Amino acid sequence: MSRDPGLQPERTRLAWRRTLLAVTAILVLELRLAFTGRVFDALLAGLAVAIWLGVLVVDWRRATGAGPRAGQRWSIPLTALAAAGLALIGVLRVLRGLR
Repeated sequence: MSRDPGLQPERTRLAWRRTLLAVTAILVLELRLAFTGRVFDALLAGLAVAIWLGVLVVDWRRATGAGPRAGQRWSIPLTALAAAGLALIGVLRVLRGLR
């Protein structure tokens, strides 16, 4: 059984595209909840947009198959940090709704 050398890069590109799709879906849900007329909700939505733009800029090269440039091994930790930031936004939104 021979291995296809093109499969691993293709799986990697598809995984990064799924990551971008998931973050975009979270952004759309956050923007939907932002139109309540409260400043706090608008600030959370603005923060979510900033996080989404960061993920888009950092991960786009990997999603398109260009790969990281030399010395750019920080895209995975930065994406994890962005996911944690989006989770924090969700927690803040839940805590705000409990009052």
